[in-house]
Amino acid sequence: MRVCVIGSGYVGLVTAACFADSGNHVVGVDKDEAKVRTLSAGVSPFFEPGLEELMRENMRAERLHFTTDLAGSVRDAQVIFIAVGTPPRPDGSADLSAVFGVAEAVARALPGPSVVVMKSTVPVGTGAQLQRIFAEHCRHPVAVVSNPEFLKEGAALDDFLKPDRVVIGGDDEAALDLVAELYKPFVLNNKPIIRMSRPAAEMCKYAANAYLATRISFINEIADICDRLGVDIDQVRRGMASDARIGFHFLYPGVGYGGSCFPKDVRALAATAKSAGASHDILDSVHERNELQRRRIVDKITARLGPNLRGRKLAVWGLSFKPKTDDVREAPAIAVIESLLAGGASVAVHDPRAAEAARSLLGERVTYAPDAYAALDGADALVILTEWNEYRSPDFDRIRATLAQPLIFDGRNVFDLSTLARRGFEYHSIGRPAVPPAKR
Repeated sequence: MRVCVIGSGYVGLVTAACFADSGNHVVGVDKDEAKVRTLSAGVSPFFEPGLEELMRENMRAERLHFTTDLAGSVRDAQVIFIAVGTPPRPDGSADLSAVFGVAEAVARALPGPSVVVMKSTVPVGTGAQLQRIFAEHCRHPVAVVSNPEFLKEGAALDDFLKPDRVVIGGDDEAALDLVAELYKPFVLNNKPIIRMSRPAAEMCKYAANAYLATRISFINEIADICDRLGVDIDQVRRGMASDARIGFHFLYPGVGYGGSCFPKDVRALAATAKSAGASHDILDSVHERNELQRRRIVDKITARLGPNLRGRKLAVWGLSFKPKTDDVREAPAIAVIESLLAGGASVAVHDPRAAEAARSLLGERVTYAPDAYAALDGADALVILTEWNEYRSPDFDRIRATLAQPLIFDGRNVFDLSTLARRGFEYHSIGRPAVPPAKR
C-alpha cells in the first residue's frame, strides 16, 4: 500500500519505518529541511533502540523515503497519517494548530477521495473538526479515522510490530477496513484490532495514559507515607502487586513520571473534563503528586546536607525521563537538577544517551562527565535519577573511593538496602528506611 506519514517526530518516524518494514511504500513528510536531510541519510534525530537499522534497511529496499513535499506525497497516497505534535498550552489543553494547519494543506492537495488517519494524540471532537475542514476544502469525500498510538519510548518498535491491541475509530466502514488491512501483519498472534467510534478512540488514548500515570502517582503517595512511618515500600508493593487484580506494571516508586506523553496527556484530559463541566479532581491530584515527587528527593538531600548547598558538589547519574531513550522532555532529572543548582550546588552529570539533549536545557551550568565514575570525582553525594541498566551493578569500591563521602540518594530505588549497608554506604531512597552511615 502507498502510505504518507506527515510528521517525522517520535510517533511519525516509528510509524513510517514499521509500515515500510511490512512491505508498504512509505513517504515521511516533514517541513524541516534539515531534519529531512538527516533522515534521508539514515539517521534518526532521536535515540530509539533498533530504529536507525530499520530505517536504513527499508531505505535500501526503496520502501521508505523522506521529503518536504507534502502536496506531492499526499496526491500519490492511499492512506495519509497525521503525526504532528500537540504540545500543551499554558492551561494544559492541547495546542492543535499544527494538526489543523496540516489538515488544511492536505485538503488543498487531495486529488480525490481519501482516508486520513489521525495518529497524534488529540482531544475528543478533533476528528469531527477535521471532517469539517475536509468538507469545506474538498469536493470529494474524505474519511477521517482515529488511530491512537500506544508506544513506549525505549520499546517502540516492539510495541508497534507486536501490539497488545490496535484501536481504530470512525464511522466509514470502508476506511476502517483499509486501516485494519495495514495493521493485519502485526496482529497475526491474534491480538485484537478494536473498532469503535471516533470520539471513543480519541478518549481511549488519554484514558490509558492517565490511568498509568495515576498508578505511578498512587504508589509514590503510598511511598511517601511509608517514608514517614518507617515502612519499606518494597515489601508493601510486593504484597499489593501479587494480587492478580493489581499487578506490578507502573507500580514502582521514584521521582515521578516524565516524557512527552504522561504529563501532557494528564493535563489535557483534565482540561477536556473542565470544558465539559466534568470533575477532574483525580487528574489534578495525579499531576500535583508528580510535581511534588520531584521535590521529595531534593528535600532528602537538603535534610542531610543542609538547605544551603553552596560549596557542595553533587554527582547525578541519569538525565533522560526513563532508560533506553535520550528524551529529556519533562524529565524529573532536569527539574531536580534545577532545584539543586538553585540551592547553590555544583552538579556533575552523566547519562549514556541524553547528555546532548540535556545540554539544550541546562547549558553549561553543569559539568558533563565522559563516564559515570568521572562525575563522582570529589562529589559530596551521588544522586541517581534514571535507572539505566549500567547503573544497577556498579563498582561500589570505586564509587566509595571517588566520592568525598560514601553517600547515595537514589530516586529510582535501584540498589538493595542490605547491599548498600554491607558496602558501608549511607543510602537514602524512596519509601524505604534509610541506611545509616557506617560506624567508624
